[in-house]
Amino acid sequence: MLTSKQRAYLRSLAQNIDTIFQIGKGGIGENACLQIRDALEARELIKAKVLENSGYTARKAAEEISKAVGCDVVQCVGNKFVLYKESEKKKKIELI
Repeated sequence: MLTSKQRAYLRSLAQNIDTIFQIGKGGIGENACLQIRDALEARELIKAKVLENSGYTARKAAEEISKAVGCDVVQCVGNKFVLYKESEKKKKIELI
């Protein structure tokens, strides 16, 4: 669980990163969760976008992915959301 200061710090880092995942009409499957888990291990902080035809809101998609992958939801704004999970091997982000 992230504190409000940690969440604010991660939000500031997320402003400069690109969206690397899109949730479309295929929804959130096992394959998407595996790819997101791998990306979180490599980067620790990722941004994803929910397309209009998916049937998900950004909040709903972020919560579903966070349960499946075991990560923290940092932020949901509009149709984008940011996820964080501390890497076990390649720790890059030092939280306060």
